[in-house]
Amino acid sequence: MKFLDLCKVHIRSGAGGNGAIAFRREKYIEFGGPDGGDGGTGGSVWAEAVDGLNTLIDFRYQQHWFAKNGQGGAGRNRTGKDGDDIVLKVPVGTEILDEEGDEVIADLDRLGDRVLLARGGNGGWGNLRFKTSTNQAPRRANPGQPGVERTLWLRLKLIADVGLLGLPNAGKSTFLAATSNARPKIADYPFTTLHPNLGVVGVDNTEFVVADIPGLIEGAHEGRGLGDVFLGHVERSAVLLHLIDGTSGSLIEDYRTIIGELDAYGAGLAEKPRVTVLNKVDALDAEERAFLRDELQAAGARDVMLMSGVTKEGVTQVLRALRGPVEARRTADRAALGDEDPEDREDGAWRP
Repeated sequence: MKFLDLCKVHIRSGAGGNGAIAFRREKYIEFGGPDGGDGGTGGSVWAEAVDGLNTLIDFRYQQHWFAKNGQGGAGRNRTGKDGDDIVLKVPVGTEILDEEGDEVIADLDRLGDRVLLARGGNGGWGNLRFKTSTNQAPRRANPGQPGVERTLWLRLKLIADVGLLGLPNAGKSTFLAATSNARPKIADYPFTTLHPNLGVVGVDNTEFVVADIPGLIEGAHEGRGLGDVFLGHVERSAVLLHLIDGTSGSLIEDYRTIIGELDAYGAGLAEKPRVTVLNKVDALDAEERAFLRDELQAAGARDVMLMSGVTKEGVTQVLRALRGPVEARRTADRAALGDEDPEDREDGAWRP
């Protein structure tokens, strides 16, 4: 399945049906009066976050989504049938933006979130609605309201607890493959990762999702390399894991390049909790490890950890360091939703 995280769609809600002009014409009933029914309501266009999707590729092949129109009313006070709604099923984490792409209309960041994008037009009134004591045979009816037509952008930001950052060949995909069942492409040349990969990792009976995005290079915010378009997929993460290649000859420059790109991108990424890891230490001796770690900490990195994704040395310690910020975010989310952990209640009883 191809990965697509940005696409344009054209939607239109259904128009309401026209009201009917009709009169009763039955044997032995004189002065039957009006009996034209109302038109049906047009179908609306909705967007809903569903499970089992992690790409917007379906919207590349179907960009136009039009709801059904309502049917017109009829005699004998019969109301027209309402038009069927249509639902755009999108992955969790999808943002819906206006045509210019500047304003976020809705952010479907939770499973089951549902938003109305275009309401269907109301059906017109039939002539029965206009009957009065002084106008007992009205010959007028209302037309149905037109539908709403809009052009929108869908932008997917993957939901992950941890975001992997680093230059190309920093070992991000190797780390993801070593800690989860994900199988990203791994090779000895830059930019082997061309789109984000997700993996579920576990440590100490806690599971969380890690997102591996394509590597950044200096000037990514200006479009160099693959650019910084994939940084949006780590905006929602609770903590960032910054991997640095320990075998690189420009260690400090590599570290500052990623920090500079985070600052240039904005969106609060530079202020997120961050775990800095010196990777590929299996190729370094004890003296080199200590020297490089001191160099990184002197450059501004805090609590630099040592790890090798190939030999899995230090991997468990890194996962435990990530676990704290992840659980803190989950606790804050539960508190914001009023969903208290059952273990924290005084009586220990579960409540819905």
